[in-house]
Amino acid sequence: MKRKQNNLTITGILDAASIGIATATLLGFLGRLYWLFDLFAHFRVQYMQIGLVLIGIALWKRLNKRAVALVLLACLNYAFVLPLYFGKPTPANEKPIRAMLMNINAGNGNAEQVLDAIRTANPDLLLLEEVTPKWESELAVLDADYPHRIAEPQDGCFGIMLLSKHPLAHGKVVEIGTAGVPSITADIYFPQGEVSIIGTHPLPPMGSEYSKDRNNQLAALPEFVKAQKNPVLLIGDLNTSPWSPHFTQLVRQSGLKNSMKGFGFQPSWPANNRFLRIPLDHMLYSEQITIHNRMIGADVGSDHFPVIVDFALSR
Repeated sequence: MKRKQNNLTITGILDAASIGIATATLLGFLGRLYWLFDLFAHFRVQYMQIGLVLIGIALWKRLNKRAVALVLLACLNYAFVLPLYFGKPTPANEKPIRAMLMNINAGNGNAEQVLDAIRTANPDLLLLEEVTPKWESELAVLDADYPHRIAEPQDGCFGIMLLSKHPLAHGKVVEIGTAGVPSITADIYFPQGEVSIIGTHPLPPMGSEYSKDRNNQLAALPEFVKAQKNPVLLIGDLNTSPWSPHFTQLVRQSGLKNSMKGFGFQPSWPANNRFLRIPLDHMLYSEQITIHNRMIGADVGSDHFPVIVDFALSR
């Protein structure tokens, strides 16, 4: 009798967990209807991982119909992730240019760790986010290596700075969307040719108002992309994953490509929780650009990991 009760308990837990994962999966498709639903779109990998555990339990208890349903649910979520592992670009016959994105965290006090990561990666261009006046002062030691810069430090979490080893033109701080946070646009003169950089950091989707401002900023970016005369590299902590409908709209309307494609799942946030980690930090690029490599950088004491992309201009 006790064994039967245990089996019923395990079956009940399995069913409750399965319903929870199925509900979260389906809510992720409804992000355009309500801001909270959009949050469920970001954890496709986690749903799949939990689903695999539940499949194992169902097979162990010989609940074959439940196992089949869970396999289908896991496959549905993995269908969003799997394309990231295919379509790796063919490298151009050019020396790659290195771009680095780093959300350094306004409250992070580990300047040496940040500087070591920058010096180790040695990027040609560097976009820093959450740059405070204090951070700007601590990063001044980079001036010799990065003589070209545009900076808009702010108290809080939305200061931004672009550093380049190569000359900048038409650089300016702009506001995109309705949130009133700064973004940077500039043309950079690389030896291979000019590239237009758009660096941006939308608000996090914490509540309906912030979500609305983030979505407005993401929706406004395609017009900025189309206004550039050169191939575009759009860089930033976009506070959304590739599976949000707002991200897919940005990619579709801008004509840019996701640099993660071909290099697999590369989550960048939160740094302190491996299981919940999702890709919020992005580099999107024009078709005239070829990606050689994309990687996640080392821990810099922030809640984000850096993103490093090697690219070249196609001749």
